[in-house]
Amino acid sequence: MEKQSGPKILNPKKLTPIKLLLLDVDGVLTDGQITYTDTGEQIKSFDSKDGLGLRLIMDNGIRVGIVTGRKSNALAHRCRNLGIDLVFDGTKDKARALAKIIEQTGICARDIAFVGDDLIDLPAMIRVGVSFTVPDAPKEVKDRADFITSARGGHGAVREICEAILKSQGLWDQLLSKYLS
Repeated sequence: MEKQSGPKILNPKKLTPIKLLLLDVDGVLTDGQITYTDTGEQIKSFDSKDGLGLRLIMDNGIRVGIVTGRKSNALAHRCRNLGIDLVFDGTKDKARALAKIIEQTGICARDIAFVGDDLIDLPAMIRVGVSFTVPDAPKEVKDRADFITSARGGHGAVREICEAILKSQGLWDQLLSKYLS
């Protein structure tokens, strides 16, 4: 029996145990467009609000990692800028990458959230505690995700997820108060 498409309500309690957020890149951290210069360099655009969201969860003890099928200098620069050192790029087998991450970090699958936007992400998405996708993902991905963000990839989807995790873990109000004092 196939799950129905449509709005999905995520129980915040499902996010409480999350210790690691894993992200695909193209279509999640970016809008999915890949631009090449005449010299063959890739150009990617990243959302600054997503970046702050990632910094906020990392500053509150939640690890962040990247699992993507492509390699790019732009991604390497972005990860360095954000302090993300758990990077599996150029990987086509995301289930295998997930297994390596679990072994490397000691964090069990049920305490991991994965954000993906296409079929290649499904093997990891179906093996973790919570899976997210974006509104323009294929139906097959949306049907299997625990939650579909309201924002598109590269346009605040990751920030939305970071805030949901922080709120579910009771960290948001204290974090917000730092900015209001």
